[in-house]
Amino acid sequence: MLRKLFRAVSVFAILSVACFGLVLFFNKSRVSPALHFKPYYMLTGNDTLPWMIKERVSYLWTLETKTPEAAQVEIQAPPATNKTLELCPDIPPDLVGPLHVDFDFKRTLDDVRQEFQSTLQKGGRFKPSECISRHKVAVIIPFRNRHEHLRHWVYYLHPVLMRQQLDYGVYVINQAGEGVFNRAKLMNAGYKEALKEYEYDCFVFSDIDLVPMDDRNFYRCFDNPRHLAVAMDKFNFQLPYKNYFGGVSSLSRGQFLKINGFPNTYWGWGGEDDDIYRRIVYRGMTVSRPDLVTGKYRMIKHERDLHNEPNPKNPDKLGRTRWTMNNDGINSLKYTVKEIVKDILYTFITVDIDAPVN
Repeated sequence: MLRKLFRAVSVFAILSVACFGLVLFFNKSRVSPALHFKPYYMLTGNDTLPWMIKERVSYLWTLETKTPEAAQVEIQAPPATNKTLELCPDIPPDLVGPLHVDFDFKRTLDDVRQEFQSTLQKGGRFKPSECISRHKVAVIIPFRNRHEHLRHWVYYLHPVLMRQQLDYGVYVINQAGEGVFNRAKLMNAGYKEALKEYEYDCFVFSDIDLVPMDDRNFYRCFDNPRHLAVAMDKFNFQLPYKNYFGGVSSLSRGQFLKINGFPNTYWGWGGEDDDIYRRIVYRGMTVSRPDLVTGKYRMIKHERDLHNEPNPKNPDKLGRTRWTMNNDGINSLKYTVKEIVKDILYTFITVDIDAPVN
């Protein structure tokens, strides 16, 4: 009897030791070091070992029945972040170069609005979505009674400005009333009004009847004031004279303020462009230009506007520019805004500039 009892105890002890060894083997090979036995698993009594074996076997069985994903420690994925836009390249990739410009007089402003309503923001605003533009440009157009020209300008210029990846807005500055026209004073008013809406750093001043024939002629600012319309068809695609600064030009905010903006006293046609050129020279800057191929323009043919006749008094003012420019300009500008209309193609601002009747 004692021999049978001894044999049973011996078999039980051997099985217990074998199970304990098996537990240690699994514990070392499959379980993280963080899951080692706790201190109270130490042998402290006759039935501690069986209880410990039973719990460890139960734990290992739980691991076996879990899916591989559940048995692993969960790793949190990094939070999703929006991709940061980079600066647009200095040379936009989608330029096409020479353009075919044809003034289709069947085209209406409503046709153009329909074409650009999905790409422009109200007020003629645009910025590229694929990158951050390097240039915040306000395009200023002095205007009166030229709606037939406006439709052609917006039709051709918006695609050009978009391909140039500009952050831009178009401002049509309309002179109220039928008094004598003053192009330079309207451009000064456009500068002031544009800055009320956005922190533009560049200003392009453009006549409404001029359309570029090459989209590599950049409507942005450079280290020096820029004359863009250097080769009009009106002048057989040549610069009419060395100091010519008419048609389309660009100045940075700093350059504009350095010359005190444009003169306010040139009523009627002629003289203000030459005054602006002299202001630039007198402030120690030079005029930059594109070449005669890139700087080609087509002009929409038209009759001269009523109350914009050549003024014989204007040329005499040029001899005094060096002294008058300090007090005649953006610092002496006075005008009244009569109406602001936000079209999808442009911001149309009507201003009263106290024009003389004749």
